Amino acid sequence: MKAVAIQAFGSPEGLAVIDLPAPIPADGQVLIATEAIGVSGADVLIRSGALAAYGFKEGHVPGGEVAGTVTAVGDGVDTSWIGRRVWASTGGGGGYAEQAIAPVEEVLPLPANLSAAEAVTLGSSGVVAHFGLSHAHFAPGESVLVRGAAGSLGIMTVQLAARAGAAAVAVTTSSVERGDRLRKLGATHVLDRSGEGGEDAPTGYDVIIDIVAGVDMPSFFDKLNPNGRMVAIGAVGGQPPADFGANMMAAFKKSMSFATFSADTVSEPDRRAVRTEQFAAASRGELQLVVHELLPLEQAAPAHRKMDAGEVFGRIVLTP
Repeated sequence: MKAVAIQAFGSPEGLAVIDLPAPIPADGQVLIATEAIGVSGADVLIRSGALAAYGFKEGHVPGGEVAGTVTAVGDGVDTSWIGRRVWASTGGGGGYAEQAIAPVEEVLPLPANLSAAEAVTLGSSGVVAHFGLSHAHFAPGESVLVRGAAGSLGIMTVQLAARAGAAAVAVTTSSVERGDRLRKLGATHVLDRSGEGGEDAPTGYDVIIDIVAGVDMPSFFDKLNPNGRMVAIGAVGGQPPADFGANMMAAFKKSMSFATFSADTVSEPDRRAVRTEQFAAASRGELQLVVHELLPLEQAAPAHRKMDAGEVFGRIVLTP
């Protein structure tokens, strides 16, 4: 089968199309003929080498999220899965391929009217956005700032906060055009990347959901209200400075909080329940899924270049 592997960490040019033997599902696994493969910020970080300390090595096939049709199952898996259209989490890699393996507990049937591309735009992003807001103890009537809102994760956070009754949903983004699109998805105020601008924008926020991190993250602590909470659910801008907590300590009397959030800390049944509900909501048209572009699998490197350049609104999807 065709696959895309990271032959050298660094630029997108390190990605290469290779031939691999078709995988064989082990106990508790299914084999999926992929129709759509999500390109995520995590894939970009892995490709860059930023996550090498977590065990990712050159030669790794990225891709944590796929959708397609189950073609085979391992021992202990009900054969009724064969032939079903599904979304699946591959568990950290192997998705950039014509066929992918996934543990059956991370596989979910797709509603008939939800496309494979839409599924990989929602599957992981929706769950992280949902539980990220929960981790921040967001409550209806509070104000929310989504930092880095133009990707699939930010877009889902904006929609979920608006649907849950946020008093205001401000976003940071890079252009007026993107801001206009985010307003149509539920944003009430559009700020520049530094968090400034925005007519009548709140002077402070009860919750900040940060997808960017990076060197500018500490300045956003200044935008928290007393008892405000910032939760980092991504780090597409890299690591924050080592002394990033100094801003919080300087504002000690405001009782602010900072946390990170990973969906790995949520139980599989809870992730599955939320994902099932979100897929159903999307199939009813209650959630808007934004596919930036469909590209052939062989164009994984151009897809990553677009990600690096900040050109993507929504999610790029690779198709075998």
